[in-house]
Amino acid sequence: MNILVINAGSSSLKYQLLNPETQQVLAKGLCERIGIDGRFTYKPEGKTAVKEAEVAMPTHNEAIKAVLDALVDPANGVIGSMKEIDAVGHRVVHGGEKFAKSVLITDEVMSAIEECNPLAPLHNPANIIGIKACQALMPGTPMVAVFDTAFHQTMPSEAYMYALPYEYYEKDKVRRYGFHGTSHKYVAQRAAAMLDKPIEELKLISCHLGNGSSIAAVDGGKSVDTSMGFTPLAGLPMGTRCGDIDAGILQYLMNKYDMDIDQMLNVLNKKSGVEGLSLVGSDFRDLEKAAENGDQKAELARKKFSYEVRKYVGAYAAAMGGVDAVIFTAGVGENDHGIRELVCEGLGYMGLELDKAANNVRGKETVISTPDSKVKVLLIPTNEELMIAIDTAALAK
Repeated sequence: MNILVINAGSSSLKYQLLNPETQQVLAKGLCERIGIDGRFTYKPEGKTAVKEAEVAMPTHNEAIKAVLDALVDPANGVIGSMKEIDAVGHRVVHGGEKFAKSVLITDEVMSAIEECNPLAPLHNPANIIGIKACQALMPGTPMVAVFDTAFHQTMPSEAYMYALPYEYYEKDKVRRYGFHGTSHKYVAQRAAAMLDKPIEELKLISCHLGNGSSIAAVDGGKSVDTSMGFTPLAGLPMGTRCGDIDAGILQYLMNKYDMDIDQMLNVLNKKSGVEGLSLVGSDFRDLEKAAENGDQKAELARKKFSYEVRKYVGAYAAAMGGVDAVIFTAGVGENDHGIRELVCEGLGYMGLELDKAANNVRGKETVISTPDSKVKVLLIPTNEELMIAIDTAALAK
């Protein structure tokens, strides 16, 4: 089957056409500046040329049409006609409590996704626009929604509830939801394959570390806790997000600097994290270079980030009553050997021992712990698109 995977943002759209059975990517690319002037990138598999062009994209409909036209283009296309696209898988950020797994998109499902808009106001409306654009241009083609939050719906109530008045949960659904679920699910399954053990027998800690970062405790293949919360602002310090913080700080700073809540949230979401600490930026590669050149704030940002990851690893090992493997994935987790080493420092009490030579690697699926390490350390490049395609193919069949 050929599955088109769509990840629609408010002004951008990432796409891949792939076969989930062979895992072959036929083509991929990006539509940017939708609603502004339009920038289109298309990379067909097996061809060196990357098509980049200015394409008018006043709406997502024009962006989707540009994608479909490229896929069937006589010169650079990878399929003969749109009939060769068997289904479309859409990444949807928030499914609330309604969705614990991927689903075929119906009118009822669309209504339920729209009801979750207040929980992800920057993401869900854009995801919905992408779905509607595909439905308009590809009538009759099965559409599937794959939710970032679905994997974490197996958390027990003591993990997802906040110690707030219960009415806020009953009336407003204020609780921990967690995100990056598609990534955590994928790397957990790959970890079981690498360890050659049934996933039902494994206790795994998945560290999705990037500009947005989260950690998940996966016990028997099910998420039992995760670091992001009601929103993606919670948990680890990230590129520009502060992560966990004493809520009293908000009142203190808002009163002192005469900020309203929107201004405060802008600081927490866009001016904090490692960028705020380092004053260098949110790119961990820039932080690494600055730290190597003696920038103490950049070094502090890297140490703070790694320290918080290490704390979560210890906490989740305690929550699960043990751990068999720690997984590093996503941009920073896959490529920054220094961050991985900082995280693993001091975890010897758990029986975890990092192999520094094996750790000197980027983006390669491999074991980076020593042979006698009781807790294995795995580097697994994430593949959310493949996970979305697998779920989509199963439902479309």
